[in-house]
Amino acid sequence: MALEYCYPLKEGEELNEEHPGWPLFEVTIHGSEKERVKLSKRLVCAVKHLPLRLRIHYEKETARSVEAGIAYDPTLTLKKEILAEGLVPAERLTEIFEKLLIQWQA
Repeated sequence: MALEYCYPLKEGEELNEEHPGWPLFEVTIHGSEKERVKLSKRLVCAVKHLPLRLRIHYEKETARSVEAGIAYDPTLTLKKEILAEGLVPAERLTEIFEKLLIQWQA
């Protein structure tokens, strides 16, 4: 049986949890079910090789997303800051998290 390395994380599941010393980024994906799953899978592919842990939360309530200023389906946020809007390429997600790691180390 082949392992699937790019998969959507379940709510609260932690990518790279076996490395407790790595920084933990808790992000939220807003949007429709279909688009949330696509972005989650793409995000795992984009950051699985980076020295970080990732925990994804899913905002399923449209009203809460609109209140938070979310306008695109899907949208990725970190501590209420919008990181990516729409279904961005995996390469762009890698760049975003590489920059976040540099900021975290500073």
